[in-house]
Amino acid sequence: MPSLKDLKNRIDSVKSTQKITKAMQMVAAAKLRRAQDAAEAARPYAERMGKVLASLGAVYEGQTDAPLLLAGTGRDQVHLLVVATGERGLAGGFNSSIARLAREHAAKLIAQGKTVKILTVGRKGHDILRRQYPELILDTFNFRDVKQVGFTQASQVAEKVLAMFNAGEFDIATLFFAKFGSVISQVPTAQQIIPAKLDRVEGEGAVSGSTVPYEYEPSEEAIVEDLLPRNISVQVLRALLENSASFYGAQMSAMDNATRNAGEMIGKLQLSYNRQRQAQITKELIEIISGAEAL
Repeated sequence: MPSLKDLKNRIDSVKSTQKITKAMQMVAAAKLRRAQDAAEAARPYAERMGKVLASLGAVYEGQTDAPLLLAGTGRDQVHLLVVATGERGLAGGFNSSIARLAREHAAKLIAQGKTVKILTVGRKGHDILRRQYPELILDTFNFRDVKQVGFTQASQVAEKVLAMFNAGEFDIATLFFAKFGSVISQVPTAQQIIPAKLDRVEGEGAVSGSTVPYEYEPSEEAIVEDLLPRNISVQVLRALLENSASFYGAQMSAMDNATRNAGEMIGKLQLSYNRQRQAQITKELIEIISGAEAL
């Protein structure tokens, strides 16, 4: 049984931990609002970009000269997995859930005889995946010193992916990230970005309430050629912003749980301390009374 001094030291230690987790919870809550606003602001632009490309891409239906970023290489052998996670931990299962989805996807492809290559964005994802697939990781991007990720960081990742694709190093690229739902809901998501997986939207490209189509200047083909590479950067940016909001939401929730668990542990330790102290006082009283009776 631990002594009173040991129990006191443990209580003080847990109280210090509780203060740290509470402070981290407050910091995550303060950063969450800005990250959430940025993620929600990026969604309409990314979705609209996809709709515009889906509309413009219709001009290539049935043609053999469609851009490779839109039509693909025609093969399905080499897959590139772009796994975006956080730079830090202490966020519950946020990082591990994204890495788990990527691992499951990689294992499925390998079982089918496909070649898998991995590009990680974020230190935690790299640390998790290198335990099982160290030989598949080609490169990693570390934005630990960046206070707020933006288009500059997304462009770095997109340029690397496009350079690999233009060099013929893969056929299909899939982006993995966590879509922000709420403080307690971050959904691991896999999105194919090369070739662009665009859903045809009925009526897109026509004026609302009219059958008159838009006229494009320059040509539709020229616009598609320019937008397709930019779309990769936009989708990566959206993933990074969604990840940022998801990370702070997960960290806020995890630190709140840790703070409450620390409080419960302090209560249990305090109860043990009081019981042992009472037992020690009772023992000393018995010894004093017994000594007095003996005299």
